[in-house]
Amino acid sequence: MREGLSNLLALSGDVDVIGAAACAADALTEVPAAKPDVLLLDIKLPDFSGVELIRRLQTRNELPPTLILTTFEDDELLFEGLRAGARGYLLKDISLEQLLEAIREIAHGGNYVKPAITERLLQAARKGESLSRDTPALLPLTERETHVLRLLASGYSNREIASALVVSVGTVKNHVSSILGKLGVRDRTRAVLKGLQTGLL
Repeated sequence: MREGLSNLLALSGDVDVIGAAACAADALTEVPAAKPDVLLLDIKLPDFSGVELIRRLQTRNELPPTLILTTFEDDELLFEGLRAGARGYLLKDISLEQLLEAIREIAHGGNYVKPAITERLLQAARKGESLSRDTPALLPLTERETHVLRLLASGYSNREIASALVVSVGTVKNHVSSILGKLGVRDRTRAVLKGLQTGLL
């Protein structure tokens, strides 16, 4: 899988593979040393899970923007990975175009949560409903903010949301900032997950 991805990325012309690790233990050493712009991480590794690796790197403040590789059977681990700090996910049957789109989005500070398995994320969130019962009450979103959150959950960028709502990109950014503040999260991925988990979506 690693060799296949490396060969695919070599065709892109603008993405360089600067390291690879066969297991999570190796990655704990190699990722901080390499300082990649994006970490492409299989969620199931030989020694311990990609989710645990994310947590350990996050604890050490050494987690780069991370994309999880997953299959449809990995819903619960995927959900935990996103909650732990990953910026998005990819399915293992991706095309080169999808792979590059996701890497570029993450490298530029974005998130990559597309609607392909949003329903499965929702199911995983429902399984973890008890996790949200002890969290502080959320500030209510306005109707427009709820609409924006739904578009975020469908994978739309700020520019695409602005076009859909016929407003400026700056207005969308203001809505997103307000949503993050009200939900008590720090990025769009966590906003979508919080919306799924708490029933806003």
